[in-house]
Amino acid sequence: MVKHYISTIIDAIEQASEKIMKIYAKDFQVEYKNDQSPVTEADIASNKILTRIISQFDITIISEEEKKPSFESRKNDSLVWLIDPLDGTREFIKKNGQFCICIALIENGKPILGFIASPTTKTILFGGKTIGAFSIPYGAQNPLNSKWKLEKPTPNESKVLIRSNSPISNKTIDFISNIEKTVGKVSQINKGSALKFFDLLNGNADFYLRLAPTMEWDIAAGQAIYETIGGEIRNFDTQEELTYNKKNLINPYFLAKLKTQKLD
Repeated sequence: MVKHYISTIIDAIEQASEKIMKIYAKDFQVEYKNDQSPVTEADIASNKILTRIISQFDITIISEEEKKPSFESRKNDSLVWLIDPLDGTREFIKKNGQFCICIALIENGKPILGFIASPTTKTILFGGKTIGAFSIPYGAQNPLNSKWKLEKPTPNESKVLIRSNSPISNKTIDFISNIEKTVGKVSQINKGSALKFFDLLNGNADFYLRLAPTMEWDIAAGQAIYETIGGEIRNFDTQEELTYNKKNLINPYFLAKLKTQKLD
């Protein structure tokens, strides 16, 4: 079923990316939402392009940059789209290139298809449980060509944690200290947005720990892709798998790693 959506979503991503990069290249205004998170004209422009194209599938869309459909109206929907038109707006404002587009298809609370696209490198990660994981350049004519298929990465000899650009929390420091007793030295990579999943999928990082608030549209696409190569994302406190299309749309704190990766 998921193959039906791939070409349309990739086309939408490439159109939105072109608009994002035009805005990125100039001076732009920054506004702030009620929660004090920033938003730019690039967030809004990307959202308009993505939602216009994706709405043709007649599936509920939950986008960061639109009024959210009520839980009552979507709770029984077997399929929903989760969209972050510009994940990493703060990085976009800093002009460090660490921003992306995230799109995920959710079926009964589980991500079954995901796309993470980097407009600056013109690369798209996408995948789902029935197709595998792929890393393609913009303009690829046959996205499912085996030459772009990703395999399960080999863990690094010295474990590598990837985390956000935010200051490290005491809870994260404690976690690293505890697992170093078992796995040895842990090095760290800092990166903004869901681009962290590029490092997980390509084997540059072994695990991704997030002990700060995130929303469903930040992580769902990464989970859909990562699971295809043996990865998992679990609630840090309960060890349960993350689920989506919840009432509040907020993720619990989580740890992403390969299922075979032992950290204790």
